[in-house]
Amino acid sequence: MQRKRQRRNVVVDDYHSNKKRKLQNEMTTINTKFRSRFEDLANEILYEVFEYLDIYHVYDGFFNLNKRFQNLLMNSNLSIKINVSAMSKSNFEHYYKDIILPNKHRINCLRLSNPFTIDIVFSPPRIITKFVRLETLIFHNIDAKYLHNILNQSIHLPKLHSLVITLADCVQDPNKLFLNILRLPRLKYCKITYQTKKVSRSLEVCFDNCEVSPIEHLVMNCRFPIDSFNRLLCYVPELRHLSIDCLIESNDTDIKLCPILLKHLKYVSLNIDNVLFNGFELLVKNYFHSIEVLRLTTRMDQTYLNANRWEKLILSSMPNLRIFDFHHDNSVFEDSPVTYHDLVHQFTSQFWIERQWFFTHQHDWRGRIESGIFYSTNPYRRKDYTFYWELDKQICPHLQENNLNSVKRLLIRNKRTTSDFVNYFPNATELTISYCFERSDEPFIPILHRIVPLEHLTKLHIGLVYFPFEQMVELISLTPNLHTLKLHVLFINETCSKLIKQTDIFRYVLKTNKITNLEFNCPTLKDIQFLVDLFPRLEYIKIGMDNQRMKEILRFLFTNISNKLSHLFFLCIDRVPKRYLQEFDMLLKSENLLNDYFIKLINRQLYLWWSKFLLL
Repeated sequence: MQRKRQRRNVVVDDYHSNKKRKLQNEMTTINTKFRSRFEDLANEILYEVFEYLDIYHVYDGFFNLNKRFQNLLMNSNLSIKINVSAMSKSNFEHYYKDIILPNKHRINCLRLSNPFTIDIVFSPPRIITKFVRLETLIFHNIDAKYLHNILNQSIHLPKLHSLVITLADCVQDPNKLFLNILRLPRLKYCKITYQTKKVSRSLEVCFDNCEVSPIEHLVMNCRFPIDSFNRLLCYVPELRHLSIDCLIESNDTDIKLCPILLKHLKYVSLNIDNVLFNGFELLVKNYFHSIEVLRLTTRMDQTYLNANRWEKLILSSMPNLRIFDFHHDNSVFEDSPVTYHDLVHQFTSQFWIERQWFFTHQHDWRGRIESGIFYSTNPYRRKDYTFYWELDKQICPHLQENNLNSVKRLLIRNKRTTSDFVNYFPNATELTISYCFERSDEPFIPILHRIVPLEHLTKLHIGLVYFPFEQMVELISLTPNLHTLKLHVLFINETCSKLIKQTDIFRYVLKTNKITNLEFNCPTLKDIQFLVDLFPRLEYIKIGMDNQRMKEILRFLFTNISNKLSHLFFLCIDRVPKRYLQEFDMLLKSENLLNDYFIKLINRQLYLWWSKFLLL
């Protein structure tokens, strides 16, 4: 009986096996019969696929494939987004000739991050009127003199509603800049970043001859005087979201503000520099009655830590406030009758608990309990966080763990490392390590790995006075997604350099690292030579150096771009006097260091951009 059952099982297994094999053969036949190539797909499907890709990648991958794909890209009426960032001069010129120039009428979003590309695309400036579908315009590192001409012509664009500007040079006259921006008839979103030559005191903005603007979302990354605040708000009555990166004290001790009803204004973010609480209180009473979200960064004035004054101000002048995101950095006055902890403890009353507004603090690198950083938490909402790495629990028993999931950019500052810490930053992608660390019993990098997931990092800035190069190589070996590295100084001698190059970890980093952008504060020629050996995929280098080293470093870089630096196409040199522009241009030509290139000087920064492999 047992044998019959076994034979029956074998027969059944064979039957199922044969059936499965037959089905697989039939599926193979069907797949072979109906298999098609990507280029055989219908145009409608290809256009849908292209929507998920950057238009440059579509161009780079398909434009020269065959005539059909050229026609697909050139003869469509669909809108396209142009994002020009990291690209060699020769690649951009082909892209500009084949895609941008013949498709001006199709472009609805244009982002240019290179000062040379802006000159090419908008020469002459009136050509912008041909971009009839343009809705979003983004300029990074634009020269102010070109910007004014472009904005003058942009008033004729019927759909332009979003504008982002980062100026490369200092603004001489902010009035002219705001005049051109506020004239744009359809503008809803504006983000502007600029500097003025007078760093300590910003230039007053009078808004003379400006027009009322439809702007609803305004972000200003600049030093903006509080006495110009009233004039600004007069011209943006539809404002819903306002963010000012640095609101500074008035040149006039008597601030003159007039109440303005801004019924749409719901969100305000201010980073305040040297404006006393009394001055800020006037802003709130005159303009912020309707706001629901207040994000505030302050420093110095101890009155900002007066919880009773905050309670009265919120109840009387901001009755709709839902989110209060507060960050204050200060020291308690030596003659103050209360301690720092007495002040911050006032923010634990029933008023704050009912609104679910919670706060914590940490002490700065000096390790003194009479000074500290007081900020909102549970949740912590900001993308930036400064972590003062001390033996915090010994200094202050009141510290608490925070939910820091929002943090993308982490700055670690202090002289001493410890494994006794309470915070973890699971989503940080940018890390800055500052100050000079003293030696610790536990290795530094394992401690760092318990604070931030190193494999998530894309940008790393080592701003230490002393950071061993071996540790830097080890750290980079644990950051496989790192593409930008910024260094303050490099500590390595020639003997050590030769030994490190023979190690397995150096060879591993050389083979696997993805670093394409390198910034170095003040390198020597030996530093540059070593880093070029370690990072063979560099595309962009920014260096600040003294004038004596500049020529020898340029000679080294441009005699190696056909081998070690074959990917490099952009160089920025900081702190360059005007007289050196012509001198270095002559150096490149006389020594045949570079053939097809552009060179310019903006705000003491020398920019060089060239075509890869086009050497004499």
